[in-house]
Amino acid sequence: MDGAEAAAPAAEEKAGEEEEDDLGYRLFPDRNKKPQSFLVRSLFTFHNKCQLMLRMTLDTNPYAQLLLEAMKQSGCTVFNDRHFSCENCDGCVSGGFDSATSQIVLCQNNIRQQSHMNRVVTHELIHAFDHCRAHVDWFKNVKHLACSEIRAANLSGDCTLMNEIARFKFGLKGHHQTCVRDRAIRSILAVRKVSKETAEKAVDEVFDACFNDLEPFGRIPHSKTDAKRAYRDFQNRDRYNANL
Repeated sequence: MDGAEAAAPAAEEKAGEEEEDDLGYRLFPDRNKKPQSFLVRSLFTFHNKCQLMLRMTLDTNPYAQLLLEAMKQSGCTVFNDRHFSCENCDGCVSGGFDSATSQIVLCQNNIRQQSHMNRVVTHELIHAFDHCRAHVDWFKNVKHLACSEIRAANLSGDCTLMNEIARFKFGLKGHHQTCVRDRAIRSILAVRKVSKETAEKAVDEVFDACFNDLEPFGRIPHSKTDAKRAYRDFQNRDRYNANL
């Protein structure tokens, strides 16, 4: 499981042996359960609300719309029923990207507001976009995971000034970069049984290259207005290329 949207403490190693890495699936217990019928799921308020908020995000959020269009152009069209799943999760995460099934998990018991849904969907779509365009070794190469986590934190709006103020985190010069680095490290620790030092080393080694990889936005979208401009530029870029 990749791209946990919130943090969990690093797992400690057993004395004398390494604890087996469950790749983050412990945070998403519904992944291993038999799917419930639509009728049964529709009776649960959390599931209904999750589906409604997801539809609102996909229909109106410029971050998500740009990523969906970029994935379609890359040959990875996203379908709501196939590639998104509203499930109950561990209390410390909001979402994740399951690269084994190419499916985004949305934690219906932890996402309560539309703005939160917007950020989670965007964050996980960035992982899905990376999965589509590159040969990402999610499970064995921690640097690959680190790179995608850096990009997701940088481009999804996770580290906007308002979100950081809401977390009671304040800073001046370099604050955005610090937020991106910290959130990337925390996400790695949530889904991999590695030491904090290992996660920090992986993030630091790829930070500059991955922080400056702004595809498909072309800029860091610090606000919805920035995202709208990026989406418009992306559409115009596509039209220009089509007329060459």
